[in-house]
Parts: sequence; C-alpha cells; structure tokens
Amino acid sequence: MLHVFTVCTGNICRSPFAEIILQDELGDRGVRVASAGVRALVDQPMTPEAMQLARQYGVPEPLVGGHRARWLNESHLAEPDLVLAMTREHRRAVVELAPAKLRATFTVRELARLAGLVPDADAARIADAAGTDPGDRLRALLAHLGSVRGELDPPADPAADDVVDPYRRAWEVYEQMAGELMPALGEIVRVLDIATSPPASR
Repeated sequence: MLHVFTVCTGNICRSPFAEIILQDELGDRGVRVASAGVRALVDQPMTPEAMQLARQYGVPEPLVGGHRARWLNESHLAEPDLVLAMTREHRRAVVELAPAKLRATFTVRELARLAGLVPDADAARIADAAGTDPGDRLRALLAHLGSVRGELDPPADPAADDVVDPYRRAWEVYEQMAGELMPALGEIVRVLDIATSPPASR
C-alpha cells in the first residue's frame, strides 16, 4: 500500500480536492490518500464550491461529503511515501516539520512538471530496476525526478509551481484551481500507476 498526503492551508479547498480526486482514481491500485492543512479549519467540510467541482469531475458522494479538515502535525508525515504540497510555502512547512521527507515532498505542479519530462518507457525502466515493491519503485522514481529538479532552471515565474487559493473568492477562482490541479494530478496518477504496476506487466 502506497501512502500519499496532500497539504494546503485550511484543508477545505485545494488539498482535499486533490486528495479525493487521487483517491477516486487510484484507490483500486493500492494507494491511500489523506490530507491536512498547515492552518486547518479543524473539522470543517470542504467548501461548497470545492464539493461542487469534485462532483463535476465524477468523484463519488461518500468521498466528497466525508472530508473533515485536520491540522497538519508531525505524526501525519510518518507514513507517506509522497507528500504533495499545494504551494512552495506548504512544501517548506512540511520539510520543516519532517526533514526526513525532503526527497519525497514536492508541490503538486512541480512534480507534474518534472514527471512530464520523463516518458513512460523511461519511468518504467527506472521503477523496474528498483524491484517489485511499490514503495521502492516510487522512491526510485522520486529520486530520479529530484535529480531532474536539481539540473533544471526553476520556472521563470516561481508561482507556476503553486496552486491558487480560492478560499472566499469567486467561482472563477475555484475553476482556476481545478484548471491548475487536474492536469498536474493526471501526471501524478501516471507516476503512481507505474510505481504500482509489477515489472512483468510492462
């Protein structure tokens, strides 16, 4: 079982939206997804707008309505194989709280940008060299993507690796959030799919 953790500020818009999209896409692949916020509105559900967006993307109602916000703490970061932050600020907060997660923590758009540079065949070869355990396969992929990160210039606009915060803003900003997240989550699903696929199937 792979563990993925998403992080934002209040844990009622961006990170739970990413969480339930990934859980819906990957739940049958042996991937468990959870989320928390660095300044969470504890026990609050997702905002109505985030819920509406999730429903529009076909997420089942139990996942949409079941979320309750949690305040990020160190215990949440003990198990995850991958931590997906919504912004560079959130990524920094995760690493400050759990320095051992440095190599497993990316902003969601950053990881997608890096993964987009690695074709399926190359990613499968990297994962296959690590064996059959999904955790080992994912660590190998993340290590490779981390090395790619170290070799590339950062985006001209550093905010390109962040996801906009729609909280208490217009519906159009929620649509912008989804427009930034959905392509990135698609890339991450691809990476996790490779990590959870046995070498013999590729």
